[in-house]
Amino acid sequence: MGKYLVLWSQKPTMPFPTDPAEALKLYEMLWAVVDGLMKKGEVTEFGWFMDGTTGYAIGEGDAVTTFTNVNMFVTYFDMTVEEIIPYEVGKQVNRALLKSLMAAKK
Repeated sequence: MGKYLVLWSQKPTMPFPTDPAEALKLYEMLWAVVDGLMKKGEVTEFGWFMDGTTGYAIGEGDAVTTFTNVNMFVTYFDMTVEEIIPYEVGKQVNRALLKSLMAAKK
């Protein structure tokens, strides 16, 4: 199972409602989707950055599930998705790579 970091920002081309009642209706719908993903454990963390129009989510699952979840929001948000490699795994890979390069120089 993979872990993914999603950085999101409101699409500048998406005309978000200016009427507070309409804006609330849209946000309630979006929040319900995020709540559902959190209940399923597919999103483990979600937050906003201080500007209020950008933020992040951390999710767990396979690539297809993450792709599906991200694409539910593409109408409203631009997103960058990065798979997270755990520290210990990254350390082991880099150590092995550097050792193999050292051995190749001999």
